[in-house]
Amino acid sequence: MADKFKPFVAPEVHMKEFTLKSIVLGCIFGIIFGAATVYLALRAGLTVSASIPIAVIAITLGRKFFKTTILENNIIQTTGSAGESIAAGVVFTLPGFLFLSDGGGAQFFNYLTILTLAIFGGILGTLMMIPLRRSLIVKEHETLPYPEGTACGDVLIAGEKGGDFAKTAFYGLGFAVAYAFLQKVLHVIAETPSYMTQQYNKYFSSARISADITPEYMGVGYIIGPRIAGVLVAGGVLSWLVLIPLLSFLVPPDAIAAQLVKLGYLASVSTPGGKGDWNPTAHTFGDFSAAVYVAYVRQIGAGAVAAGGFITLIKTIPTIISSFKGSIGSLKKDNVSGEAATGSVPRTERDLNIKIVLFGSIALVVLMAFLPQLPGDSIGKKMLVGLLVVIFGAFFVTVSSRIVGLIGSSNNPISGMTIATLMGTCLVFIAVGWSGKVYEPMALVVGGMICIAAANAGGTSQDLKSGYIVGATPMYQQLSLFIGAIVSSIVIGLTVKFLDKPTAAMIANGVTDHAIGSIYYPAPQGTLMATLAKGILSYNLDWQFVLAGVFLAITMELCGIKSLSFAVGAYLPLSTTLPIFIGGAIRGLVDQKRKKKNVQLSAEEEELGKGNLFATGLVAGGAVAGVIIAILAGFDSTSSALAAVNMEHSLAGIFGHGGYFIFGTALFAFMGWVLYRIANK
Repeated sequence: MADKFKPFVAPEVHMKEFTLKSIVLGCIFGIIFGAATVYLALRAGLTVSASIPIAVIAITLGRKFFKTTILENNIIQTTGSAGESIAAGVVFTLPGFLFLSDGGGAQFFNYLTILTLAIFGGILGTLMMIPLRRSLIVKEHETLPYPEGTACGDVLIAGEKGGDFAKTAFYGLGFAVAYAFLQKVLHVIAETPSYMTQQYNKYFSSARISADITPEYMGVGYIIGPRIAGVLVAGGVLSWLVLIPLLSFLVPPDAIAAQLVKLGYLASVSTPGGKGDWNPTAHTFGDFSAAVYVAYVRQIGAGAVAAGGFITLIKTIPTIISSFKGSIGSLKKDNVSGEAATGSVPRTERDLNIKIVLFGSIALVVLMAFLPQLPGDSIGKKMLVGLLVVIFGAFFVTVSSRIVGLIGSSNNPISGMTIATLMGTCLVFIAVGWSGKVYEPMALVVGGMICIAAANAGGTSQDLKSGYIVGATPMYQQLSLFIGAIVSSIVIGLTVKFLDKPTAAMIANGVTDHAIGSIYYPAPQGTLMATLAKGILSYNLDWQFVLAGVFLAITMELCGIKSLSFAVGAYLPLSTTLPIFIGGAIRGLVDQKRKKKNVQLSAEEEELGKGNLFATGLVAGGAVAGVIIAILAGFDSTSSALAAVNMEHSLAGIFGHGGYFIFGTALFAFMGWVLYRIANK
C-alpha cells in the first residue's frame, strides 16, 4: 500500500528545502515554543503540540516575507517542533534534582548539566528513529496514521494551495499578549482569584476554590476538549474540596506540622513559617489548606500519578510487544538506510547513514562517562548509566514512535515509560549493591534522558510523517532535528534557571531558594520522579499515602476513567485545573452547537478551525509573555520598574479584594466569550 502512495512533491522534483533561512526560522520557533513549553509544563504539568502552530505561522510569514517553498516550511516546523518535545522531557524530570534526599541533587540542577542532558536526550530520540523511519512511517503508512503528523502535512499542503487561516492564530496571540500585559505587568487583572472557608467553619473547613485566570490555561482547555479537561478538574475537586477539608478537620495541627517536618518543609514544630505559615505558639496554620495539601494530599496525588502512568503503560503492552517485534523484523529486511550516497535511492527515501546510529550511541556512552557535570564518582559507574540510557532508549523510542502512530502524541504514556525506566534503573542499582542517596541523581539522569528521548521520538515520528506526505527528503529532516535539538536546548536550560529564581514578589510570599517546586511552578512530574528515586533507593517511601493514591487510580480505571488525567488533576492545585476546565467547557458548548446544526468536520478541518487556531494563539501568546515577564522580574532594575507600575494594591484599596477578584474574573469570562464567538464562526 505504501508503494502506491504519491507525495505532494514528487521524488524527482528538486526544490529549495534545507536552506539557511528555513533552519534559522525553525530555530527561532524552537526557541520560542521551547521556552513557552517550559513555562506551561512547570505550571500546569501539561503541554500542547507545537508542530501545527509553527506550520501555520511558517506558511504565513514565509509567503509574505521569505518566499519559502512547501519543503522549506516543512523544515521550519520540523526544526521548531524539537524545542517543544525536548522542553517537555526536561521539565517533567530534571527539576527532580531539587527534591532528592538532603538536597544532594541540587548541585546538578545547574545550567550546564541541564543543557547536556537536554542535548543528549534530544539527539538520542532522533538517532534511534533513523533506522525506524522506513519500517514505521513508509511501510505502515496505511496502518499507522500518526494523527498530528498527518494533520500537519495537510496544513502545509493547504497553505501551499492558498488560504488565510493563520490570521485567527495571530488574533489569539495578540489578545493573549495584551491580556498578559494587563495581568502580569499592570496587575489590573487578578492573577489568582480565590475563596477559602475558615478552618473553624463547622460545616466545611479550609475548602479552597481558586483559579489562575490566564489565557494559556483557557487555550489548553479548549484544545484538549471537555472530556479530558473535566477529568482533570475532577481530580482537583477531590483534593481541594473533599480530602483537604476532611483531613484539616480530622488531623490535629501539631500532627500536620510534624508531617511537614518529616518531609523537610518545616525546620521543627517549634519553628514558625514553612508551608501553610505554621504558628507554634498558637498551634495553628495561617493557611490550613496549603499545609494539608503539602503534608498529605500531594503524596496521595504522586502515588496516583505513578499508578496512572503504569496502568497506561500496561494497557499498551500488546502494542509495545508487537511494535518492537515488527520494527526489529522490518529492520532485518530493510537495508535502504544510508544508501543516499550511491544516488540510486529516490530523494524521498534518503536517510542518514545507519552507521551514525552506531557511532553516535557509542559516543554518547563515552561522553556520559567522562563529562564532569554529570553525576557519578567513577568512570565505570557513569559508563553503566550511559549503557542503561542507550538500552532503555532503543526500546522506549521504538515504543513511543509506534504508540504515537496509533493514538497521537497527546496520549503517549511518556510518564509511564519514565517511571518504568526510573524504577528499572533503581532495581539494577540495588542488584549491583548501589543503594542510598548518593545514587539518586544517577538514577534520575537515566529517567530524565529516556523521558526526553521518548518525547522527542514521538515528535520526530510525527514530523517524519508530515515529511512523507508532502514529499520531503528524510535526511534533511533528520539533520534539522539534530540542529533544532541543540539550539532549543540552549534556551530551554536558560529558561528553566530563570524561572527557578524567586522574584521579589515570591520572596515576599516566603519562596526564598527555588521557585520550582513552589505554588508558582509546582513541577508535579519532577517531584514524583524524585519521590520514587528516594523511596526505592533508601527503602523509605511513605507507602501509606502512596498506596492510597495507587488505589485511587485503580478506582478511576474501574469506573472507566483515564486514571492518569485524573491523578494529575488530584496532584495539581485546583487553581491550575479549574481554568483549563473552563476552556474545555467552551469547546464542549461549541461542539454541542455544531452537533445541533449537524455539521461534521474531519480531524484536519478541526485542527484548522477558528476555535483551535485562536486557542493556539492564546497558549503561545500567554506562555511566551509569561516567560518574558518572569525573566524581566529576575533582574533587579526591571523588577523595581515592574513593581512601580503594579496597580493591584491601589485597585484592591478602591474595590476591596473581593471586588478586585470579581473584576478579574469578569475579564477572564470576556476572553471566554470572545473564544466562543470566534469558534462558532
